Amino acid sequence: MKFKELLQKKNARPYVMAARFGLEKESQRTTFDGQLAMTDHPEILGNRTYHPYIQTDFSETQMELITPVANSIHEMMRYLAAIHDVAIRSMNKHEMLWPLSMPPKLPLKDEDIKIAKLEQFEGILYRRYLAREYGKRKQMVSGIHFNFEYDIELVQQLFAEQTEYATIEEFKNILYMKVSRNYLRYRWLITYLFGASPVSESGYFTEQEERPKEPVRSLRNSSFGYKNNENVKVSYESLQQYINDIHRMVENGILSEEKEFYSAVRLRGGKQMADLPKTGVRYIELRNLDLNPFAPLGVEEESLEFIHLFMLYLLWTDEKEAPNDWVATGDFLNEQVALGHPFAQVKLVAEGDRIFAEMDEMIEALGLFRAKKSLEIHRAQLRTPDLTIAGKMWTIIESNSNQELGIIFGKEYHGMAFERPYQLAGFRNMELSTQLLLFDAIQKGIEVELLDEAEQFLKLKHHDHIEYVKNANMTSKDSYIVPLIMENKTVTKKVLADAGFTVPAGDEFDTIEQAEQAYIKYSEKAFVIKPKTTNYGLGITIFKEGASLADYTEALHLAFKEDSAVLIEEFLPGTEYRFFVLDGQVRAILLRVPANVIGDGIRSVEALVAEKNLNPLRGTHHRSPLELIQLGDVERLMLKEQNLLTTSVPEKDQIVYLRENSNISTGGDSIDVTDNFDESYKQIAIEAVQALGAKICGIDLIVPDKSIKGTKNSRTYGIIEANFNPAMHMHAYPHSGQGRQLTMDVLKMLYPEVFE
Repeated sequence: MKFKELLQKKNARPYVMAARFGLEKESQRTTFDGQLAMTDHPEILGNRTYHPYIQTDFSETQMELITPVANSIHEMMRYLAAIHDVAIRSMNKHEMLWPLSMPPKLPLKDEDIKIAKLEQFEGILYRRYLAREYGKRKQMVSGIHFNFEYDIELVQQLFAEQTEYATIEEFKNILYMKVSRNYLRYRWLITYLFGASPVSESGYFTEQEERPKEPVRSLRNSSFGYKNNENVKVSYESLQQYINDIHRMVENGILSEEKEFYSAVRLRGGKQMADLPKTGVRYIELRNLDLNPFAPLGVEEESLEFIHLFMLYLLWTDEKEAPNDWVATGDFLNEQVALGHPFAQVKLVAEGDRIFAEMDEMIEALGLFRAKKSLEIHRAQLRTPDLTIAGKMWTIIESNSNQELGIIFGKEYHGMAFERPYQLAGFRNMELSTQLLLFDAIQKGIEVELLDEAEQFLKLKHHDHIEYVKNANMTSKDSYIVPLIMENKTVTKKVLADAGFTVPAGDEFDTIEQAEQAYIKYSEKAFVIKPKTTNYGLGITIFKEGASLADYTEALHLAFKEDSAVLIEEFLPGTEYRFFVLDGQVRAILLRVPANVIGDGIRSVEALVAEKNLNPLRGTHHRSPLELIQLGDVERLMLKEQNLLTTSVPEKDQIVYLRENSNISTGGDSIDVTDNFDESYKQIAIEAVQALGAKICGIDLIVPDKSIKGTKNSRTYGIIEANFNPAMHMHAYPHSGQGRQLTMDVLKMLYPEVFE
């Protein structure tokens, strides 16, 4: 089959770089001084046997991170970054993930290497068998398994251009068998470029074992790594031969079961190997990538992009020997390269030049010009072994130690996960409440899929239970009419007033001319001007002592900028509190202090704002727990009421308020007061939310004196707003007080079975 010609066909060209990807990354849990962890797999991660993202491999300390299938390497790496963050933050605070493929110093006694404590006894029995057959120490090696699938559109187009095979399943099998053989033949190049296990630590080799002269390029990918015994022989000549050989060895007791076959390439398709002839090979699993200690996630996106290009080349290039001989040659060459010195010139430069030349030809023929940069970087390494990963590692190890390298990078990557603990790596462009929900879902083993990232729209799945969530807390538990009620402040007030709750009196205006005519009614009162439907405190102006006509008119313009209708309401005196109500319970209460600065008698308001905005908790667009303080029209109007300008220098300890409204979204400070609030006010909030028909709601109460017990039909409080999509991040990371993990409460409501 001439795949080179098929790939150049017009109909196939648009799909040549289309593929699907998945990744499994193993790492040992260690202490910060490089000792194997003594603790169990983190309990907070739930049942690791069925967890879709975080499991254990052979040992209790060997954590395995698994990405969902992705349509691009970039998307896959985003998920890996997120899962990595979750894993590290869920571990014992004194532990880190070991960044090297070779394990740290291992215990003297085998019994101190703990087999994974799984719920399924079959899994434990299998690991006990592996410990007897191969020894526990070889099992402690870690690496990356890269799952690769040519896009089905590409396969279909290639199939349509040929006449040799009648079914697409048969065609796919031929395709993947060719690529598998070529990968095994040319994998020495992957070992050369990405090998990263040059030395072993104490305890990996026993005194009785033969060991190579270290350093080498990749112990893990040599015969001294974790390999099948010599009597395990599997042919890649055809799919049927591959299956027959593995089944025969299982029947003869050479292998305990199918999954014991360890090779640089595994063929994947159905639930078991016997399904492959019917289903066809769906993807292949590449198992020979070492952990790259210079990459925070153990592998670089650019490296995987090169491997993607390499996989296309393996389909492009023809084999030059009979199948079994071709693979055998590859095994021999890979062993030579794996056991070579990291600084030694590889003896296969001529073949490497040919591979890169053919890849150049392929890039030109298929128009893949963006791939040239990656190709040139790795082509240069062919003659500069010190620039390969193993070469760079040996440069450090030679003057320090492998253990020190592991400790330094392991601690650095651990620290990176906690630099902004309120954000989730890979998804930092999403709203913070959504990031927090994603973190919790991944931690609890609930599958997540981004349906529309810009709209913060998620699909959650646990077994067959599917839920859709928008903006972190808009769920199926609330009917469609609920957000419509709360979106309309006039309707909200009427519903609450009819139910007997205290709400501010006021008027609604559709035009600025109508509103201007009401100036006399409000000019000498305390009142609030706000848009009818917007959130986040936008367009709100509060006048506590009346207002001049000029200021009144300016406030109207600000409000009408945000909506086509405006409300003017009486100002209710007291302190504003945000009650977060979920499923009939008050989960959090927040005192929100309006945006402010405190004078020092030296600096201007502008300078004080700039300094306060340096707080790492402050950011923009709801990607941080607190928002940056602005100095826009509303803030300048507020300063004017205090006889100040942005250039004014406040007196020492003078509190300068830049907003009347206390929204965190407009620069306010958040203070958690959940535990020191009378239950009567909590009950008022709960009943008000029930009157609105909501399951999740942020309801804002003005309370003049919270030491006085609240009653529904009184002026002990006033409800000024109800929010159908209340922010949760400000409760999780308040300016002061206890954080409340409300996103986990949302998940408990949606998936009670996960928390039983």
